[in-house]
Amino acid sequence: MRSERKNGFVAEIAFAIVAVATLTPAAARSHSQQDKVKEAAEQSSRAAKAFEEIMDVPDKAIPRDLLAKAKAVAVFPRVIKVAVTVGGEGGRGVVSRHSDAGWGNPVFIRGGGGSVGPQIGASSTDYFLLLMNDESIEGLMKDKFELGGEAGVAAGPVGRNAGAATDALMNAAILSYSRSRGLFAGVNVKGVVLRPEDDLNMAVYNKTARELLSDDAAAAAHPADGLKSFPNALGRYTTQSSDAQKD
Repeated sequence: MRSERKNGFVAEIAFAIVAVATLTPAAARSHSQQDKVKEAAEQSSRAAKAFEEIMDVPDKAIPRDLLAKAKAVAVFPRVIKVAVTVGGEGGRGVVSRHSDAGWGNPVFIRGGGGSVGPQIGASSTDYFLLLMNDESIEGLMKDKFELGGEAGVAAGPVGRNAGAATDALMNAAILSYSRSRGLFAGVNVKGVVLRPEDDLNMAVYNKTARELLSDDAAAAAHPADGLKSFPNALGRYTTQSSDAQKD
């Protein structure tokens, strides 16, 4: 009896070890995906905070009439630039498409560029891009999209009255802004390269950036739980702009 009980106990342990060994890869994958979904939500939240901080000063913010006309908005919060003679910068961002139904789920992208010259130091900068036409959105669907190459890019105007009549709106596919050390202004980002961050997009949506940005239904979809911060922030200021135009 004791021998049978011992053998049964050993068999249970052996079964448990096999079960754990079998399930561990799946559990690891699940944990990894959960981490990426959390990471995506944090990225959306950081972008929303950066956007809200510059829009809360209307006299120095992105003109809301331009925001309402934008086909998409991309934000790269806290881009770190390090320069010691040869400089370089890179950051992670989110982009949300604009449709009649509102702002779509955030799609995750990366940006990077370089500079050469007599410089030294480091800084953290927020970058904002208004994509004003369909061609600029199509650029984001590529594996590599250089700003100022295929799509014209210009430093965007700021303030309440700097909007629709500006030459920048008429000629540029993309309007660009930056905020560093509390100063916000249009900035030249020609030469910056954007790429999809598809490991994050696949973990969150099981779709690539190309699929998400080319799918009108995905662009119009109500933001997924945990990812609402960025499109909701865009929506608040776009709605206020539309209401002001109606009055």
